[in-house]
Amino acid sequence: MIKQKLQQAIGDALADLKIGVIDFSLEYPNDVEHGDLSTNAALIHAKITKQNPRVLAEKIVLELEKQRKSGVFRKNKLSEVERIEIAGPGFINFYFTREFFAKTVEQILKDGSEYGKNNLHKGRKVMIEYTDPNPFKPFHIGHLMSNAIGETISRLFENAGAEVKRAYYGGDVGLHVAKAIWGMMKTPYDKSGKETEIAYIGRVYAEGNTAFESDPILADNIKEINKKIFEHSDAKIEELYKWGREISIKHFHEIFPKLDTRFDFEFYESEMAPIGMFLVDEFLQKGIFEKSEGAIVFKGEKYGLHTRVFVNSQGIPTYEAKELGLAKRKIETYPFDLSISVTGNEQNEYFKVLLKVIEFIFPETANKMRHISHGMLRFAEGKMSSRKGNVITGESLIHDVEKMVAEKIADRELNGEEKKQILDTVAIAAIKFSILKQAPGNDIIFDFEKSLSFEGDSGPYLQYGSVRANSVLQKAKKEGIKPSQKNIPAEVSEFEKLLARFEEVVEHATVNLAPQNIVTYLLQLSGEFNSYYVANKIVDPTDETASYKVALTAGFVQIMNHGLKLLGISVPEKM
Repeated sequence: MIKQKLQQAIGDALADLKIGVIDFSLEYPNDVEHGDLSTNAALIHAKITKQNPRVLAEKIVLELEKQRKSGVFRKNKLSEVERIEIAGPGFINFYFTREFFAKTVEQILKDGSEYGKNNLHKGRKVMIEYTDPNPFKPFHIGHLMSNAIGETISRLFENAGAEVKRAYYGGDVGLHVAKAIWGMMKTPYDKSGKETEIAYIGRVYAEGNTAFESDPILADNIKEINKKIFEHSDAKIEELYKWGREISIKHFHEIFPKLDTRFDFEFYESEMAPIGMFLVDEFLQKGIFEKSEGAIVFKGEKYGLHTRVFVNSQGIPTYEAKELGLAKRKIETYPFDLSISVTGNEQNEYFKVLLKVIEFIFPETANKMRHISHGMLRFAEGKMSSRKGNVITGESLIHDVEKMVAEKIADRELNGEEKKQILDTVAIAAIKFSILKQAPGNDIIFDFEKSLSFEGDSGPYLQYGSVRANSVLQKAKKEGIKPSQKNIPAEVSEFEKLLARFEEVVEHATVNLAPQNIVTYLLQLSGEFNSYYVANKIVDPTDETASYKVALTAGFVQIMNHGLKLLGISVPEKM
């Protein structure tokens, strides 16, 4: 890629000047007057060499020009560079040739959906655990956050050549289950059909949670139910448990396809508990854990962390112990080079302790495990109506967004299948875009109106841009205008320049696990295409440059679809 070639060339020039190379930036300037790429290499290295930065910039440019004109440029002759200029106190600006941009468009069309792929993680085995809904509890909006981020990170790794296995971890044991079963025992399910099974489970869980928090006696009852679930010692409770677990998991499997997610592995806490207990017992003997007031704990303060309970005073393994069992099961199930867990940022401190414990128990694997956290999904005031108790469910959010999409397209001439496709894809795009447009650790404010705007800063806006460009291609096809490199306009448009940055953007997003970089880029690209569309009549049989304009449009569609796919967003045929 051109950016990498330039970085190498600048490094070589500095080496020729007997200057030790330190980190310098090579960025795309906001102002076109500052070139197609600009570097601060002279300013950075002038401090070390105690030279005037502009004088050093002139020396660097002289070395670059000597190499360029001789065709050396170490490994690659930089024929893509038309001229090099110095600006201000010592910035070095690079201007690319007309041919470079035309060849980039040609490469985009030649590679098709392969364009933008890279080999950053070629041959690596990666497991990514995300979404993690808990049976007996609603699929809430936090699960949508984890899903959007985890799915995109999975796709970035796949795009970079890795073999990726997706996993989710379901909490099918624990106090939340006991709360739901307490509610079931208090109010048996009415099979008349007035309430769906999953809605019933959500309701009785909320009732059990209220009881646990408001009445100490009922809390003790629920704790006793929790103990019996762990011991499998009560036939009635066991029957309710199996029924509720089956209904919950079935419901999750109905939601995952809507989110365009498939999981290779499904892990459950009930299976991890005995493994975790075994590990805690083993490493209690080795001094990693300690007994404290009838419980078994890890004293994190020794390592600048905090104490966590791994087995409670009732002898029941906590979430922490089960997580150790999960780590062991992951290692045995798939020999990964990297394992990533995506959760809410309220678990940040918890994961610091957990990863420290894993260092002792699985020392060869600990450095292969990583935690990525996300913020909360909040709502603009007065925008949310669908709730289950105090929990906003993921399904209710999707449903409410679908209703708004239906209202927006009600007067359009579309058949039933077309409307269904738009409802399915646009609603998910609106939600995923809102989640992914900021860095994963930040809280998200979801605004219904803005998230569904077809005019900018939304998932539907990006989908609409791709659909509109595709309709231009259909029109060109009818007119017999095929994409080609003939009669290329002399002037390079900003739209064309932005197309050439896609590979760099995807690579940066992959290295930094920053999907928001792709969101920002696609917004800019879509905006530039809209400006280009307004300023140019693309399909014009009388225009000798029309075939190249159509090629640009085809390149735009290809990149938009690829970029949106990396974000887990599909593009409908019509909008």
